[in-house]
Amino acid sequence: MTERTDQKNIDHDSAGLLSLSATTLSSLITGRQVAAAEALDAVFSKIEEREEKLHCYITIDKEGAYRRAKQVQEDIDSGLLKGPLAGVPVAVKDNICTKGLRTTCGSKMLEHFVPTYDAAVMEKLGAAGCILIGKTNMDEFAFGSTTETSAFGPTYHPLDPTLVPGGSSGGSAAAVASGEAFAALGSDTGGSVRQPATCCGVVGCKPTYGSVSRYGLVAYASSMDQIGPLAKNAADCRALFSVICGQDHRDATSVAAVEEKRNFDTFDTADLKGLRIGALMPGTEEENGNGTWKAVSETADRFRKMGAGVSACKTEFDDLLLPVYYVLAQAEASSNLERFDGVKYGYRTKDPMGERDYHEMVKRSRSEGFGSEVRRRILTGCYVLSEGYYDAYYAKAMKIREKIREAYDRLLTEYDLLLGPVMKDPIPKIGESLKDPFRMYSGDLYTVAANLTGHPAISFPAVKDAEGLPIGLQLTGRYFEEGLLFAAVEALEGCRENSN
Repeated sequence: MTERTDQKNIDHDSAGLLSLSATTLSSLITGRQVAAAEALDAVFSKIEEREEKLHCYITIDKEGAYRRAKQVQEDIDSGLLKGPLAGVPVAVKDNICTKGLRTTCGSKMLEHFVPTYDAAVMEKLGAAGCILIGKTNMDEFAFGSTTETSAFGPTYHPLDPTLVPGGSSGGSAAAVASGEAFAALGSDTGGSVRQPATCCGVVGCKPTYGSVSRYGLVAYASSMDQIGPLAKNAADCRALFSVICGQDHRDATSVAAVEEKRNFDTFDTADLKGLRIGALMPGTEEENGNGTWKAVSETADRFRKMGAGVSACKTEFDDLLLPVYYVLAQAEASSNLERFDGVKYGYRTKDPMGERDYHEMVKRSRSEGFGSEVRRRILTGCYVLSEGYYDAYYAKAMKIREKIREAYDRLLTEYDLLLGPVMKDPIPKIGESLKDPFRMYSGDLYTVAANLTGHPAISFPAVKDAEGLPIGLQLTGRYFEEGLLFAAVEALEGCRENSN
């Protein structure tokens, strides 16, 4: 085995390693200046320090991580691994199947479920030399925007434990923001990567629908679900996306176009002159009372200084985005969750009365195994799909969805990117959204469009509020042009660093 070089010149303490980006860490590991096990030491030291208060993880695989680190190090030292994320410790949302490691979806229904196979993205992370730390906490079956509906308890905001970290991928976002992971995967059905990334001050990307295989992702709404990366900065997000994207024959919605347009690392981040950006701001400044109005204005000015043209624009159907999304998403969710019946796998009632009658057993298993938010969405989905209401709700929502897609396609012929907010309201306090589910639903107002249309979108920290909490914005782009999204955010990051 080749010995690592120049180790005396590298600061190996936990704080020094945790301050590095994922790609910088990997370059040091592949350059044999830092050992993969040292990076794990730093992460587990941070987990030991903060996990009890934050609760980012449902399952931590410390033994498996060190075993994997040993194999990765051997492959690096022998020259077999040279990728941009080789040796990097990563976290994965707990609705992504991991062979031999339980996948709970944050639910009592799957508390003891251990998959017999890896999701497609897990295969790709393994091939890239990434090291899995564990499975992150999430809203139950991804039904929520605060990571409070998890059967295993909530995740807390890494900067203020009285606040939620966003959801449903709140565990992944909080893990990256707190140093409990260098990067993470989440899933985004209506904003569940971008919204927690915004709350926690990290970068999160919802890729083009079909660009990342959903094989092994436990489904919420199959026509909208998309696995996406969360990371400290756009470059790390780009690197993680480059690892997980690509066509997969096991996912019928996976498309070859991501290979044909695999240009996400060819854009020049230093020169965005001539870029046409449409600035979206639904509502009034008073209605966007968390500082997003000011954040959009300041970010637009930064783009103008880089030579981009920015002008205000608006979309049609703004008032219909949430109704259409929730009709369709809950209809699909009710169908997808039919499989959890207490028969094949998952939770089964312990009540002997239920065991003797099949229908009673299924009813009690689902009633006991699902939380209140899951039951609410299943019932709503069944209602809009039922006879007499299908045409009035579901079919009509499908027609409007197509109109929304056409409207965004038209906008994205006029503009290269759309700039807008992620959240309308300030970050909620723990417990607030559980008391008022409609407030939680309305928090998805600015994010659901990208899921309804399939366009890629990326959220990034733009400014900080008076309390020092991050305010994030998002950019939406054309299909399979994630590269432009990453480049634009990297340019903003460089602009912010230069101004400091």
